[in-house]
Amino acid sequence: MSAAKKGHKRAVVAKLGQERLITLLVAPHVSEKAARVAESANQYVFRVRTDATKPEIRAAVELMFKVEVEAVQVVNVGGKVKRFGRFTGRRPDWKKAYVSLKAGQTIDLAGTAQA
Repeated sequence: MSAAKKGHKRAVVAKLGQERLITLLVAPHVSEKAARVAESANQYVFRVRTDATKPEIRAAVELMFKVEVEAVQVVNVGGKVKRFGRFTGRRPDWKKAYVSLKAGQTIDLAGTAQA
């Protein structure tokens, strides 16, 4: 990686602030599709804040997991309309991010220690 790119990444982290980056990733999204994508395409799926942007998500993943991110795709998921008896309500909208890592990089979401 060139020195210019490293300097740019440090500038992004400094500009955004580590507090915001740490709160950006809400949780890993666990589903059959997420597991299949993790195995085949080296992508990880995270539930993120609705106001998160792609550069912020990239910086947050690189900061928290110490990996190099290749690309980020985001999906805005609309909340479902649900009923409880005669009352209707709506679940909140949310955003998920598909994070592609560079070759040879992995994230241990289970948190298992390696001996």
